[in-house]
Amino acid sequence: MTREVTHEENGPAKLDESDMGGDGMIYVCQCGLSDSKPLCDGSHNATADEEADVVYKYANDDSDGERREIDEIVYADE
Repeated sequence: MTREVTHEENGPAKLDESDMGGDGMIYVCQCGLSDSKPLCDGSHNATADEEADVVYKYANDDSDGERREIDEIVYADE
């Protein structure tokens, strides 16, 4: 089954000190574009110029790929 997931964040979540590894900080992807999920790989930088009231769709798992603006989201009946 294919599923569309909407992400509204444009940056990672920093885990608290008890979750950090010995080599430094750990960041978890919240934008959905990272190729190394659940960890952040910096792909959220592709969202830097997004406008606040516009819905965007990125090419599958490719933050360097094409980005489209979506006019309307239509949900299937439950």
